[in-house]
Amino acid sequence: MGYDTVPDIKMPLPGPKARAAIEADDQYISPSYTRGYPMVIVRGDGLAAEDIDGNVFLDMTAGIAVNAAGHSHPRVVKAIKDAAENFQHMSGTDFYYPVQSRLAKMLAEHTPGESQRRVFFCNSGAEAIEGSMKLARWYTKRQWLISFVGAFHGRTYGAMSLACSKAVHRDHFAPLVPSVLHANYPYPYRAAPHLDTPEKVAEDCLRYLNDTVFKRMINPQEVAAIFVEPIQGEGGYVVPPDNWLPGLRELCDKHGILLVMDEIQAGMGRTGKFFAHEHWGVEADIIACAKGVGGGMPLGAVIAKRDIMTWPPGSHASTFGGNPISCSAAVEIIKLLDEELIENAARVGAHLHGKLAEWAKTCDRVGEVRGKGLMLAVEFVKSRDGKEKDPALRNAVEQAAFKRGMLILGCGDNNIRFCPSLIITNEQADKAVELFALAVDDAINQSPAR
Repeated sequence: MGYDTVPDIKMPLPGPKARAAIEADDQYISPSYTRGYPMVIVRGDGLAAEDIDGNVFLDMTAGIAVNAAGHSHPRVVKAIKDAAENFQHMSGTDFYYPVQSRLAKMLAEHTPGESQRRVFFCNSGAEAIEGSMKLARWYTKRQWLISFVGAFHGRTYGAMSLACSKAVHRDHFAPLVPSVLHANYPYPYRAAPHLDTPEKVAEDCLRYLNDTVFKRMINPQEVAAIFVEPIQGEGGYVVPPDNWLPGLRELCDKHGILLVMDEIQAGMGRTGKFFAHEHWGVEADIIACAKGVGGGMPLGAVIAKRDIMTWPPGSHASTFGGNPISCSAAVEIIKLLDEELIENAARVGAHLHGKLAEWAKTCDRVGEVRGKGLMLAVEFVKSRDGKEKDPALRNAVEQAAFKRGMLILGCGDNNIRFCPSLIITNEQADKAVELFALAVDDAINQSPAR
């Protein structure tokens, strides 16, 4: 396909066809979806996304960190077509097909640590979390689960009960799944006055688990698992202090608690490692992954140590999870990750991070630029001291970028995330920073984008 110019905005947005499509959507689609701006996509190629009116955008969202190889990568498209021509469905719950076990082997062999692994396939990240919750309780015969403030794990009942990101996710849905407790997450850039280093923030959070949660709230022998995002996603792309995940691993080992890594947004090469928790040399007991693993096809997975995933037939299953078309796409995605995309994410991610940090020095409304690889965020504040968040400015920047022809999304209260496809080039990263700087100026000045 290819596009000569990206972005290429031909008219005021949204265009007439987009407005008509949105009117139809408003009539028939659930209002629970969180559409940030009126983008009606009809086709894409790499990092280019074309709307229904022929406007072309630079896509820095990758479908919320999903399209690891970009829109319509020819090798992924071929894998999907070839699989569909063979057969579309034969439930892996009741039958066998080789591509499913092939993909499971690839995921197991890419998982850090010396332990052998087994894989359960599902359709989404929320389903991977639900499966991880069930497996942890089944294996340990314990009932309590611990997650963290700011965490997002999905919107199904179990995942929503673990999550602690936004109150709107839970409004009027109680009662939630019981025996879930939320502890403090170490936000290194929001250190309290008496905690002058990120490592001390993490020590304080670990101390709270030991001295308060396990002494006053829950006996640790009743805790099945601790669920943690190695880098918080919806919570703001928060990179924890270096002693955080090793500290959790030590705590779990001490009390026989399973450590579950939610790699749904951070995994599949996005941070420059296959899984983000590899940056800290920690081995997980269970990993929940989705998003990038299917490269745009619906697929999730629970990857667990072999001696943990021993539940009997019938204890958990999925009609469509690990369907042959999604698995075929995922096999090709992992090949691409190994060949080039993980290295590219690390290299171009460092370039993009540097460019954003350099620009941020010129803007007194930026509190911090943070992240790893191609999982980056820019935080907006009301003044240089960074003490007061500015979600209104963040929202205005998101809209201004859209009008300039770039797709970006918020995360947390006051952050813009950059999670482009892992095929991004340095030149595309430079263009993204250029457009972003213009959008920030537009938003601050409240002037329409030209």
